[in-house]
Amino acid sequence: MSEPAAMASSNNNETGSSAAAAALPAASGTIPAADSSKGSEGSGAITEQNISYSAERIIGNGSFGVVFEAKVVETGEVVAIKKVLQDKRFKNRELQIMRQLVKDPHPNIVALRHCFYSQGEKPDELYLNLVLEFVPETVYSISRRHQKHSMPLPLLYVKLYLYQLSRALAHIHALGICHRDIKPQNLLVNPQNQQLKLCDFGSAKALVRGEPNVSYICSRYYRAPELIFGSTDYTTAIDIWSQGCVGAELLLAQPLFPGDSGVDQLVEIIKVLGTPTKEEIRSMNSNYIEFKFPQIKGCQWKKIFRNKTPEEAMDFIAATLAYTPSKRLKPLEGCAHTFFDELRQESTQLPNNGGALPPLFDFTEHEMSASRELLDKLIPPHAANATNGDGDKKVSGR
Repeated sequence: MSEPAAMASSNNNETGSSAAAAALPAASGTIPAADSSKGSEGSGAITEQNISYSAERIIGNGSFGVVFEAKVVETGEVVAIKKVLQDKRFKNRELQIMRQLVKDPHPNIVALRHCFYSQGEKPDELYLNLVLEFVPETVYSISRRHQKHSMPLPLLYVKLYLYQLSRALAHIHALGICHRDIKPQNLLVNPQNQQLKLCDFGSAKALVRGEPNVSYICSRYYRAPELIFGSTDYTTAIDIWSQGCVGAELLLAQPLFPGDSGVDQLVEIIKVLGTPTKEEIRSMNSNYIEFKFPQIKGCQWKKIFRNKTPEEAMDFIAATLAYTPSKRLKPLEGCAHTFFDELRQESTQLPNNGGALPPLFDFTEHEMSASRELLDKLIPPHAANATNGDGDKKVSGR
């Protein structure tokens, strides 16, 4: 996929309102929500409703299709519409996953508002249009802007982005969904409060144990080593590796593993982590355990990051970038990491404007199913406002 993250970014310089208007006709949208009149909440039933869209401009395009910034005529709501060519022989996996996330929403995952089909210029062309909530920035655009002005990204921003990404991953992984394309461009950000939303599920898949998956997935700088080794039975741990790469990039202001090819990528990884052991290779792809790798000693993280990088930050990155997939930090365990302790302090505010942090403790049912010990670490006293009859904490946002 090429630049799929522009899904809701207003920073793409390519405009073309006339082209957008021509390519996106007003349509009857289907709302992917339960029909409450039938008492089917959570059933995923689809209701029909006539909705018109006015396309404002093109904000992204690539091999996946085109993304428009548009406005709902009836309400004035600004939305992002991702238009992709539909293969009539197959169901659209992204739509299936987004519908599932309508039933199981999360504050750190972009929401599907509606969906509809439209005809292309050719008689046999059918396009799927996903109408998504519009979020104006991405982690990529924010970090690039800081680099352009030779300013480091505030450490609090790094904490906020990685913490919220951990929450999003915890949620989709609990549903058995692997995103498979975690990168800064796919992390939308509300610049008002720095709330992050994971977007672009075009590469996502519900992983089933025993069923093979393609290994050529995920953008190169963020590809887990088992993917480079050609593994087809990987797990959701590939997303955790990608998260670690994103975190390191935000701290370094440049990619940690900037390989030009699969082999070059592996070389970059080995230069940092050292040569994997036989057991580590076995955990990634057992077909390579007899392969002779050059013996290289790994670097200390303190030699890779800036002098002022906190020990907790380096420890978090190291915990996500383990060769053995099963040893990588689980998402909710990541949220409880000491690197994020500042976010649990009631007095913490955003830098510059001193505004309130985004909601960080509005945990979903899937998140609340964690162990009591972990929940006690995750939920600060000021956020725990009630206990239900089962003894489970109900928590609110900040």
